[in-house]
Amino acid sequence: MAVELDVFVGNTTIMDEEVYQLWLDGYTVNDAVKVRMVSEGMEEYEASAEVVMSDTMDQYRTFQMCERLLHNPTKLANQLLFQIPPHRQAMLIERYYTFDDVFVREVLGKKLSKGTKKDLDDVSSKTGITLKSCRRQFDNFKRVFKVVEELKGPLVENIRQNFILSDKLARDYAAIVFFANNRFETGKRKLQYLTFQDFAFCAGQLIKNWTVGAVDNMVEDMDVDLDKEFLQDLKELKILITDKDLLDQHKSLVCTALRGKTKVYTEMETNFKNLSRGLVNIAAKLTNTKDVRDFFIDLVEKFIEPCRSDRWASADMRLYLTHYTNSAHLLDTFKYQVVWDRYMGVIKSCIFKMYPQMSTFSTPLSGIIDQRFVHVKRDFGPLGRLSIFL
Repeated sequence: MAVELDVFVGNTTIMDEEVYQLWLDGYTVNDAVKVRMVSEGMEEYEASAEVVMSDTMDQYRTFQMCERLLHNPTKLANQLLFQIPPHRQAMLIERYYTFDDVFVREVLGKKLSKGTKKDLDDVSSKTGITLKSCRRQFDNFKRVFKVVEELKGPLVENIRQNFILSDKLARDYAAIVFFANNRFETGKRKLQYLTFQDFAFCAGQLIKNWTVGAVDNMVEDMDVDLDKEFLQDLKELKILITDKDLLDQHKSLVCTALRGKTKVYTEMETNFKNLSRGLVNIAAKLTNTKDVRDFFIDLVEKFIEPCRSDRWASADMRLYLTHYTNSAHLLDTFKYQVVWDRYMGVIKSCIFKMYPQMSTFSTPLSGIIDQRFVHVKRDFGPLGRLSIFL
């Protein structure tokens, strides 16, 4: 059967965004054609499978030729091979470096090495994301890490300038780089209820307040490495739990401020010393690499779980930490107020983000993830993406 086609000639490279997304998602040409044939709008054009196949193959070849430029986005604007308008260039770059949160959650904090890449088969099976897409995302993480790890200046800005990404995506990549550099443990079962965005928020707080760049913006690796001098200073906070008079005075100030303001006052008063020891001991041990890696699991085990077991609401926890932090300023013999504020500012922000909602209190922390990551569905909508619904 003869097929009539309208043909035109131009110098602008034609790229179909939906086909581009299918290519990014790792669909083969044949699978992409099947998705396109059942997508909305295709019936209107009455295109045959042969025509769609030809167009898809042509699009895939174009994307494959552009890929080497996408590895170094700053070169895309200056090359002459493809005539691509600026807004289309921005779309190509942003989508190429966009990642699935459920995928990055599986590799967050792990070394970006060949060993981790070998495990992507298992990650693909677990998440439902194609192996090709997993490899693209992993290679992007590794590429960004290598480019920015030795650069001076703010981490987010370095990523944004070198890879032409949006502010939100650059900040997410900064979190990935920061976690990979410091090898924070995120895979333990007790942490599985936390999403990538939860960790990304905490990474932003750590970068802003605990790195060398928080006090000196002209040092190398300033947003990648934690401030070692600050970590050493944190040891001085142990006086809050080793000096019995200070500990008792701190407890008295906090309990006086809390009395009559919460239904769990008795639990707060009873557990004050254990909770204070937990938070201060986390601070004092951060000079050790292993304890830095265990930072998030320590927050869960030493503070979040005890509060949760006593059924503190989020408002109770916020009230407690606010008075716990502020009351230290009223201790006459406590001389480490600046270090204390720098430490507790991040601790409070991270715990506020990590603390489960009251509705999940009947479920163990390790089981909350089962409610989030249960529904994997193939959605053959306009983009034909394999979607993860949380």
